[in-house]
Amino acid sequence: MEFSGRKWRKLRLAGDQRNASYPHCLQFYLQPPSENISLIEFENLAIDRVKLLKSVENLGVSYVKGTEQYQSKLESELRKLKFSYRENLEDEYEPRRRDHISHFILRLAYCQSEELRRWFIQQEMDLLRFRFSILPKDKIQDFLKDSQLQFEAISDEEKTLREQEIVASSPSLSGLKLGFESIYKIPFADALDLFRGRKVYLEDGFAYVPLKDIVAIILNEFRAKLSKALALTARSLPAVQSDERLQPLLNHLSHSYTGQDYSTQGNVGKISLDQIDLLSTKSFPPCMRQLHKALRENHHLRHGGRMQYGLFLKGIGLTLEQALQFWKQEFIKGKMDPDKFDKGYSYNIRHSFGKEGKRTDYTPFSCLKIILSNPPSQGDYHGCPFRHSDPELLKQKLQSYKISPGGISQILDLVKGTHYQVACQKYFEMIHNVDDCGFSLNHPNQFFCESQRILNGGKDIKKEPIQPETPQPKPGVQKTKDASSALASLNSSLEMDMEGLEDYFSEDS
Repeated sequence: MEFSGRKWRKLRLAGDQRNASYPHCLQFYLQPPSENISLIEFENLAIDRVKLLKSVENLGVSYVKGTEQYQSKLESELRKLKFSYRENLEDEYEPRRRDHISHFILRLAYCQSEELRRWFIQQEMDLLRFRFSILPKDKIQDFLKDSQLQFEAISDEEKTLREQEIVASSPSLSGLKLGFESIYKIPFADALDLFRGRKVYLEDGFAYVPLKDIVAIILNEFRAKLSKALALTARSLPAVQSDERLQPLLNHLSHSYTGQDYSTQGNVGKISLDQIDLLSTKSFPPCMRQLHKALRENHHLRHGGRMQYGLFLKGIGLTLEQALQFWKQEFIKGKMDPDKFDKGYSYNIRHSFGKEGKRTDYTPFSCLKIILSNPPSQGDYHGCPFRHSDPELLKQKLQSYKISPGGISQILDLVKGTHYQVACQKYFEMIHNVDDCGFSLNHPNQFFCESQRILNGGKDIKKEPIQPETPQPKPGVQKTKDASSALASLNSSLEMDMEGLEDYFSEDS
C-alpha cells in the first residue's frame, strides 16, 4: 500500500448505504477502511482513540466493571470524544466511521511490541464488553452474524424442551427459570472454558449457552482475532514506517502525552517563593514532593531531578527570576560558590525558560514521560515513586504522608498491577478526602492545579503579592510542538490514500 498525496477520494454515501457500512455501534473490525483521509485527520483520530483507551483503562481500575457508575462514566467519555456507543441513535455514521478508522490506526502503533499489543487488546476488549452490554437484545443475533460468529439463538420450543438441563448446567441461571433469557447454540469447541468448568449443557457437539455467559466467549473470539491481526500487522510495519510522514507519529503515539501542556501562560507570578514549602505538602504530587524534600535536605539535585522539578515549578507559576533565586539560595546552602552557580547552573535554568541555546521554551514533564524515560539511579530523586520505588520504601513514604493502612493497601495493589497513574490519583483522593476526584490524572501539574482548585473552594490559584521583578521579554520563538503535531501541520495540505489498507492487515502482506 502507498500513502500518497494524490487527489482525495471522499466516500459519499446515501443514507441507506451509510447505515449499511456500520450497522452496529460495535464490531470485530474484520475489514480495514478503504477511504482517503488527510494526515491531519489521521493524527486527530489516533490521538482521540488513545485518549479513549486510556480512559477505559483508568475507569477499569477505579470502578467495578459493569456497575452503573462505570457504565455512565465510560458512556460520557465516548460521547465526549464522539465515538459510537449505543444503537438507535440518529446520525451515527460519523462516530462509527471514526471508531473504525481509529482502531486500525492504533493497530499500526501498538503492534510494535508484546507489551503494547497486550495493553491494546485488553482495552479494546473492555470497550467491546461495554458496548455489548448495552446492545439491545433484538440486535444481538445480527451482530453475531456480521461478526462471523456461528452462534444462533434457539427457539422457545427448543428452550422449553431442554430447560431443566440448561438451568441445571448453568450456574448463572441458578434458581431461575429461562423465561425471556436468550439461549445460544454454539459449536462445542467455542465453549471449552465453560466446559472445563462444567458450566454449560452439551448435546450432539453443541453447547447451549445463556446470554449472560456468551459475553466471555465473544470476548475470547475477539481477543484471538485481534491478537492474530496485530501479529500480521507487525510483519508489514517496516513498509508503513518507510513513509517519513507517518513514522514519527506511529513511533511516539503509544507513549505520547495528549493533554494540556501546563505552560506558565496565565500562571506567572501566582506563586511566591515563601509558599513553596507549604504547597509541597498540600498540593504537590509525590514525585515532586520527594524532589522538594531532597533539595531542602541535601541542598542539591542532580540534572534529572533539576529538570523534572524545575519545569514543574515553572509550570505552577515561578518566573525566570524567581527560579534563579530559588535554586541559587538552596545550592549556596550546600556550600556551593555563588560564582560557580552563576557560571554553570544558571545557564541551564535560563535554557529551560527558552533564553539560551535553541531558545526552546520547555514545558513540564507529563506522567508518561516521567514513568517511561530516564529512570533514576543511585543518588537520584527524580522519576515516579509509584513506578521506580521499592514497594517497602513506597509503603514507608505513604505512611509518612499520613495515608491510612487501608489506603496504602489500595495504592500498593494498583502499583502491583502497573497502574501507576491511577495509584497517584488514589493518593490525590485520599489526601483531599474526596471519593471521586472526577478526572484522569496524566500530569504532575494537573495534580497541583486540581488540588489548588479543591483547597480554594473551586477557584483557581489565588495570586499572592510579590516583589516587583524585572519584566520578562516575550520569547522570540514559539515553543516547539510535539513531533506528531508538527508532522501534521507541515503536511496539512496533503491527503493520504487509505485505499488498499487491507494489504497491511492480511496474511498475504
